[in-house]
Amino acid sequence: MPRIGAKLRELRRRRDLGVRELAIRSGVSHSTISLMERDRLSPSIDTLSAVLDALGTTLPGFFSDLQSSLPYSPFYRAAEMVEIGKPETVSYRVIGLNHPNRQVLMLHETYPVGGDSGDAFTHAAQEAGMIVRGAVELTVGDQVEVLHAGDGYYFDSRLPHRFRNVHDGVSEIVSAVTPPTY
Repeated sequence: MPRIGAKLRELRRRRDLGVRELAIRSGVSHSTISLMERDRLSPSIDTLSAVLDALGTTLPGFFSDLQSSLPYSPFYRAAEMVEIGKPETVSYRVIGLNHPNRQVLMLHETYPVGGDSGDAFTHAAQEAGMIVRGAVELTVGDQVEVLHAGDGYYFDSRLPHRFRNVHDGVSEIVSAVTPPTY
């Protein structure tokens, strides 16, 4: 977990509050706030939430802002992409897995000959993609279509869906899922 002390101190100072004034507003002792700001105490969710409320922010907002300030590279080499599938059936390589506040799951999918995503499945998201090589049979609900290189799709992932390579060679898709559920 990232260190929260410096960010807490920055928020307090930006609001021109002393530790004791923040303690009075939050109901958390000044010594606890001081320890939190120096990363000497890992606060409970309730304690951190009380301090953040007094600073006019929320837990999700605080951690979102904290994460977005972490250094990262916007570039991902092929060797750095994390495999989340089974390459012998379907390879799902994630682009940008460590990106802070990632709002989309970006995938490079590779389907070997006969490769199949398995039984139709659902999840709460939207999906879009483009076939970049080969041919893939896509089933969405009761609709079935074979898509070839250059063809694309966009659908509500709450509908049962399935991907199957129908090409005599490897097929590849570049796809996006938002929110990043799968």
